[in-house]
Amino acid sequence: MANNDIQTVLVLDFGGQYKELIARRVRECGVHSQILAGSTPIEKIKQISPIGIILTGGPHSVYEDSSPHTVKELFELGIPVLGICYGMQLMAYTLGGDVRSCDVSEYGTINTSYDDKDCPLFKGLSENAVTLMSHTDRIYETPEGFKPAAHTSDCPIAAMYDEARRLYAVQFHPEVERTKQGTQLLRNFLYEVCGAKGDYNMDDFIQRELVRIREQVGSRQVVLGLSGGVDSSVCAAILEKAIPNQLTCIFVDHGMMRKNEGDEIERAFAGKSLNFVRVNAEDRFLTKLAGVSDPERKRKIIGEEFVRVFEEESAKFAGSLLAQGTIYPDVVESGLTTGAVIKSHHNVGGLPKDTKFVGLVEPLRSLFKDEVRELGRKLGLDETLVSRQPFPGPGLAVRCIGEITKERLDILRDADYIFREELQKADLHYGQFFAVLTDMRTVGVMGDGRTYNYVLGLRAVITSDFMTCEYAHIPYEVLDVVSSRIVNEVNGISRVVYDITGKPPATIEWE
Repeated sequence: MANNDIQTVLVLDFGGQYKELIARRVRECGVHSQILAGSTPIEKIKQISPIGIILTGGPHSVYEDSSPHTVKELFELGIPVLGICYGMQLMAYTLGGDVRSCDVSEYGTINTSYDDKDCPLFKGLSENAVTLMSHTDRIYETPEGFKPAAHTSDCPIAAMYDEARRLYAVQFHPEVERTKQGTQLLRNFLYEVCGAKGDYNMDDFIQRELVRIREQVGSRQVVLGLSGGVDSSVCAAILEKAIPNQLTCIFVDHGMMRKNEGDEIERAFAGKSLNFVRVNAEDRFLTKLAGVSDPERKRKIIGEEFVRVFEEESAKFAGSLLAQGTIYPDVVESGLTTGAVIKSHHNVGGLPKDTKFVGLVEPLRSLFKDEVRELGRKLGLDETLVSRQPFPGPGLAVRCIGEITKERLDILRDADYIFREELQKADLHYGQFFAVLTDMRTVGVMGDGRTYNYVLGLRAVITSDFMTCEYAHIPYEVLDVVSSRIVNEVNGISRVVYDITGKPPATIEWE
């Protein structure tokens, strides 16, 4: 989404893993951002008329023919440009500089000196900084008109700029937390160089989106598949505000939610100006899953059955518009902005084939997850919904290793509830935490008797972006209480273990 009434900064993607983080940092500074492919035609960039352009990093060597390149005209538009990592090398290479392999590659946090006090990027920053580097190539000679502005012990040109043409570049990654004062550097580019007004905020977004939804929907009805997750809940909230009594929310309860979760979702939307439909389909899903242990088969069965149940229920509302809680990372990862498909999302790319819906409404399509949460709070959603942790679509099925049965799901539900309850009591907050019921049984002792019950795994991680994580160092006394309660209160569990693996090499979920 590029709004004509607000300033926009374009993030041109050259394969960098941090493109979404760059765009988020720009928005955190009060400026709207949009991610597009590095190959975006110049004419399209002119139509958007951004106040600035940021070139991302990437895994390539710019001097190789197969690497992504850009045209010299990009730097002749009169629009300020900031190149980051590969983006810096691309700027130098395109404009006649010398880019070659490093004598010494740099990875991780590196002591960096900001040499040129006249460079607007470094205004108000310490002369000596810690930055995150990740490169095997470097600039040996800047293009004509550029001045070096920073260095490290192994990289003599760690930043460069041409103030006359408003072209700036850094070899490090200012968007990551490990670069100290990196957000301030980006803020300097936006406000000191691009002349940003800081006109992007959630209150304005709400007002614009309410108008847009009303214009699109008119007097028609809208149907939303409500999962109870953050995205679908916030989507329901803004639609209800925009078009009261024109929204039907269909909640397909597949029986694999956490303890009491289905009832909590229903209560959260009771009394609203919408039609809430709960489809209790637990038996139907469990029948389909009987005897299935392979995790990919479980996911596929649940996904397909979910679509069938939703289609059957939504068929009662033929002629309506379909609403989806698509958010900006879904769009980016599906390749609709950059051309590079990272994940296939079932709710991205238009209406399903053979649909009875007449259009698609996606009010969150331009927002990142943290913005969605902020929007939910401003719309008055209960904090339990707004701050709800990521939860896989197949629900507890992916946290129940092996065959899925109601008995095993109930064991997992009770254990997971105790874990979450004790963390809450201890006022411990982590990026994600949950219990996993393994398909392994071990010998235990209860009273004077021998038991042979399941092993339960606990997982808690610290992460800001879910791309990487480290395990949470939960205090031993809390783990002790959790383990004791689970073994004593939940029938079927004789042993509790704690997962201390980061990502990588592990994933956050077990299946």
